Amino acid sequence: MKELSLHILDLVQNSLRAEAKCIQISVKDSVSEDVLEITIADDGYGMDAALLARVTEPFVTTRTTRKMGMGIPLFQMAAEQTGGSLSIESTPGQGTTIRGIFARAHIDTPPLGDMVETLVTLVQGAPDVDFLYRYETDTQTLTFDTREIREILEDVPLNAPDVLHWIRGHLQEQEASIENEMR
Repeated sequence: MKELSLHILDLVQNSLRAEAKCIQISVKDSVSEDVLEITIADDGYGMDAALLARVTEPFVTTRTTRKMGMGIPLFQMAAEQTGGSLSIESTPGQGTTIRGIFARAHIDTPPLGDMVETLVTLVQGAPDVDFLYRYETDTQTLTFDTREIREILEDVPLNAPDVLHWIRGHLQEQEASIENEMR
């Protein structure tokens, strides 16, 4: 995949298939440490030790619709080709945490991509799931928590067009503030 946001979208689909009700997406983008770290943590089914030991192998999947699972192996390859790494922790019945670490300045590190549209797509497709997003640079932090929005809106669904429009604008505004500082 050409952008890390597409990897994130793919990995979060695993969390949704595991019936996660809360998914945390964290991105640490540190110039001073030369690291781009992406963490996705969920409260889904989790994996047993046998599946966890094989999940980075190509074609390993729990899906019954097709016999191929390439999302995690491709994410691992993307991280490792920059000198980074992938780690996965999972406990059955409690959830899974996957962390990819990339050397930020490495020529093979893909761009982060459009996280605003990734988040809007996730909220639109899974409006009953809580998404917590944190983007941290050396000097600023952007946070987004659907639980806060849900509390304010009460019975209005998060995937209502006006709500999605507001979410997109809100995230774009926060992201622009961070991008201006990083230039």
